[in-house]
Amino acid sequence: MCAEIRYLWQHREKPTTLKRALILLAKRLLNAYPLLRILWRIQRFRSKGATIGTLCVLGEISYSASLKNLVVGDHCSVGSCELFLHDTIQIGNFVTINGGVKLISASHRLTDPLWRHKKSPIHIGDYAWIATNSIILPGVRIGRGAVVGAGAVVRENVPDYGIVTGNPATLETHRRTSDLHYYPALFNAPFEAWIGKNLARS
Repeated sequence: MCAEIRYLWQHREKPTTLKRALILLAKRLLNAYPLLRILWRIQRFRSKGATIGTLCVLGEISYSASLKNLVVGDHCSVGSCELFLHDTIQIGNFVTINGGVKLISASHRLTDPLWRHKKSPIHIGDYAWIATNSIILPGVRIGRGAVVGAGAVVRENVPDYGIVTGNPATLETHRRTSDLHYYPALFNAPFEAWIGKNLARS
């Protein structure tokens, strides 16, 4: 938590006019409680074994198995999703994961008479965007800057800057731009109240 507070203070927007100073003061006061909730949630996940990078936003995440299998990079925005942490789920830097997403790192062996688990890690690259209600299945690697469309079910790897949609997810012919320079977590109002909009999109 101290790292987040230090970052916000060091990178805070410094107003040059009285009007802007009053606006920032109002925004920071209004967002004080939501900011504390975000910082508390990060600390709670860390205390239970998750590795969470600097300045991330975590929604109301539900999970099964061990939080020690969760690794999240810096400046990520992770919405209210479900994490099945039977194996490692590794999320890179500047990643956006919308609400309703399911990341499933285990399934059952259909050929096993005891129906035991089959585990495999999930890796999500930097700047990837996992859109609302999509499902990532065990062993999938999502490339840097890749986009998983809303409601897609992904069972195969997605290349860097690739875009997949549908069920099963199908790779689109067009690709996302590779020139990505933004901070998803800073789009969140409690952080933006301190940092301002310019850094979030620099």
